[in-house]
Amino acid sequence: MLTLLLAFASCSFTTTTFEDPDKDKLLLQLITYVLEQGHFNPKEINDEFSEGVFNHYLKQIDPFKRYFYLSDIKEFETYKTEIDDQILDFEVDFFNLTYKRLLQRIDESKEIYKGIFSQAFDYTIDEDFNTDYKNAKYVKSKKEMKERWRKQLKFYAIANYHDLILEEEQNLKNDTSYSTKTDEVLEQEARDVALRSLDELYAFMDDRQRKDWFTVYINAIVEEFDPHTFYFAPEEKDRFDVAMSGNYEGIGARLQKRMDNIIINEVISGGPAWRQNKLEVGDIILKVRQEDEEEAVNVVGMRLADAIKFIKGPKGTNVILTLKKVDGTIEDLSITRDVVELEETYAKSSTVIKDGKTFGVINLPKFYVNFQDYKKRNAASDIKKEIERLKAESIQGLVLDLRNNGGGSLPVVVELAGLFIKDGPIVQVKSVEEPKEVLRDRDKSIIWDGPFVILVNELSASASEILAAAMQDYKRAIVIGSKQTFGKGTVQNVLDLNRMVRKNTIGDMGALKFTTQKYYRINGGSTQLKGVKSDVVVPDRYSYIDIGERDQDNPLPWDMIDATNFTLWSSYFDFDSTIKKSKKRMADSEQLKLIDENARWIKKIRDKNIYSLNYKTYKAKLELNEEEAKRFEKISDYKTNLTFKSLPYELVLTEKDSVLKLKRERWHTNLSKDVYVEEALNVLNDLKMTYGKTKVADSNTIKD
Repeated sequence: MLTLLLAFASCSFTTTTFEDPDKDKLLLQLITYVLEQGHFNPKEINDEFSEGVFNHYLKQIDPFKRYFYLSDIKEFETYKTEIDDQILDFEVDFFNLTYKRLLQRIDESKEIYKGIFSQAFDYTIDEDFNTDYKNAKYVKSKKEMKERWRKQLKFYAIANYHDLILEEEQNLKNDTSYSTKTDEVLEQEARDVALRSLDELYAFMDDRQRKDWFTVYINAIVEEFDPHTFYFAPEEKDRFDVAMSGNYEGIGARLQKRMDNIIINEVISGGPAWRQNKLEVGDIILKVRQEDEEEAVNVVGMRLADAIKFIKGPKGTNVILTLKKVDGTIEDLSITRDVVELEETYAKSSTVIKDGKTFGVINLPKFYVNFQDYKKRNAASDIKKEIERLKAESIQGLVLDLRNNGGGSLPVVVELAGLFIKDGPIVQVKSVEEPKEVLRDRDKSIIWDGPFVILVNELSASASEILAAAMQDYKRAIVIGSKQTFGKGTVQNVLDLNRMVRKNTIGDMGALKFTTQKYYRINGGSTQLKGVKSDVVVPDRYSYIDIGERDQDNPLPWDMIDATNFTLWSSYFDFDSTIKKSKKRMADSEQLKLIDENARWIKKIRDKNIYSLNYKTYKAKLELNEEEAKRFEKISDYKTNLTFKSLPYELVLTEKDSVLKLKRERWHTNLSKDVYVEEALNVLNDLKMTYGKTKVADSNTIKD
């Protein structure tokens, strides 16, 4: 079953093949076929659908409404209810029109912003800037367009101007003989900083090819089905695979495009470049040569995605980089490519002693898996190893931290949940026009049978919600965190579109991630929109911010199906009283009261969209905000008396890897200041275990 779920597409898709010399038309043909045949809730491609694509696409390509005029929009609106017909006919007239016009308007805007930045801003004038771009009207004339740009650029520059003034004040404070710069010089420098930033943005946009903008259009179409259906251009598919597997083959460096230069932004700990210890952050890559080729490829001015193609490569092969070093010297550096593991993707664990008891904490950033080989490293097998190592340290309780975990592999979460129960259902899955399927843990062994707490927040989604919901329904773990988790109750598969093309001579078609299933708790309720409600609700900085599935465009609805029978975990004899004790502690916590106040304040600041462009007023408002923010400084000052420690095997690694050592020290420091982790440990301390009779849940009484 798990092997089948790992497949990215059913055989029915790959038995149907397409052929068209026009790549745009072929791509439209492929995605419409796949979505009509395979999406969990396919939409009718009609006039209403067309209007949704129209609005979403224009918002994507001109979010600040500083390129298109009202006259452009009126011209585009002739297609507002015609896009559906174009999609079904595999035509791209609407895209071609908007793409051509966008390039024209972007080119015109270069002259506008350079002209505005050539003149000083007057910060004594009383005027405001509104950042509510969504409700802004499109401009009617070039005069209005220049005025829109002027206010936007002044808004960018005034922040730089304020920072420079503070810098001058600090310089004078440090050295009373310091000669301060004039307001005119500071104003000029503030504009220069903003100009350089915009020049870099335009350099990036100039790098974009037609295919990049067409990808934006395709995604405006597919995202009308639901917010998690997404088209990956070829380069994006590679990045998705890396993100999910946590590793790739290359040199182990993160790159950044700055103007025409490709710069080393980070050397990844443990990777081949890091082991060689010659590549430095700040080095500029000028040329790239493969070991079996005589000619090097000049990458100056090249798109970052294209340059990466030359630098990455199979394990064991060599790549020769011509570098302009940080000190200005030019040198060639040969690096042997290897598997690069992104450690921040993977599970990590720590021990902590509280009240004479040793507890374990595991942080899981995502439910990762190697798509090519499931048996290779994945989240379930890693968590199992960490628990075995923690048990060797005689832990008496376990915290699994799923905060900010956006999900990942469905088979992995089913396997992982099985580590904590004897056997039984984990999640129910419903596919299009098929009976529900119950995914079960069939392994009767239990890796951890002691007290168990799961930490979640509003950003815990998908697979995180499956695990939290299952453990909550079994009464196996106490869930502590936000009022509800993200609310993503759908499953996506990724289909390599090249598998559907006959005699592909027109290049890589990319891949389509689309919603194929909806999952349900074992008690029958969906986590879609509603998420998982914590047993103990605690405030955090996201409490009043709209970030859940319910705040996305085009989410699928909530519903429920029949529950399935399952056996409640009955080894806690004080489960409910422990939750009551925790709720009481949380209600009395001054730290959490302050966090809640801070969350409300953050909401107020985020909702603000009117800003003064008069510097005195702007500064006064900032100072007022800073004064208000001071009362929340105590949040970061909070400390516990808890000391967290790496496991013995990792202590050996950190002695050899100073970067890993620093990362773990930072993590442990954060844990010791974390009120949520502290409460999780309190709950573990309260939970009392017994091994009595089991209890079978009645599907008629277990409700969401």
